Amino acid sequence: MTTPRQQVLDELARRVLVPRPDHPTRVGIDGHSAAGKTTLADELAAVLRGRTARPVLRVAVDHFKRHVDRRTQYPPGSPESYYFEMFDVDAIRDELLVPLGPLGSRRYRTQIMDFSGRTPVDSGVHVAPDDAILVADGGFLQKPALFRHWDLRVYVHIEVADVLHRGTARDQAWMVSAEAAAERYRTYYIPGEELYLAEVRPAERADIVIDNRDFDAPRIVR
Repeated sequence: MTTPRQQVLDELARRVLVPRPDHPTRVGIDGHSAAGKTTLADELAAVLRGRTARPVLRVAVDHFKRHVDRRTQYPPGSPESYYFEMFDVDAIRDELLVPLGPLGSRRYRTQIMDFSGRTPVDSGVHVAPDDAILVADGGFLQKPALFRHWDLRVYVHIEVADVLHRGTARDQAWMVSAEAAAERYRTYYIPGEELYLAEVRPAERADIVIDNRDFDAPRIVR
């Protein structure tokens, strides 16, 4: 019996595979922290690999953070610093998306920084064939500088209360305590992501919106 989650993955895979542009198909999976973006992207990549011989490139945009020493315009730990300074949007565009787009060189990078944002990482240059599929996940993927460089934009929706609950449960493992993790979400991640929602309105602009409040039974809302 096909589960609701598998049905969503099947529909996503169909939407990815139906168009065949003359360049790699660039799929961006966007949404709140702890929305389930990475899990969905991993599962979608696995489904695609089972259905097509086209190469599937899996990239986490968290590997394109700006070095912490270059986040100087806003106070450290502020929502503004998170939204405006955490990610190197120029590198995401110029090192990953543009090379895979129309008239691109097909020479792309998968990583420029470790997750902490403190240690540069050189992934080396990879070369993609024209029929490749990029599945990327991360936050703020529909910022103006990136929006037109995606061929399919997927927004994963959960409520703010879900962000706080899931994020605290996940991040307390590497933070001092659950309360410290919750405070980090209340003062940093959630208000920073609300800046994004207000400026970009990503759920309205995405090609596909998935309600992922019930992890076992997500729904395609649009």
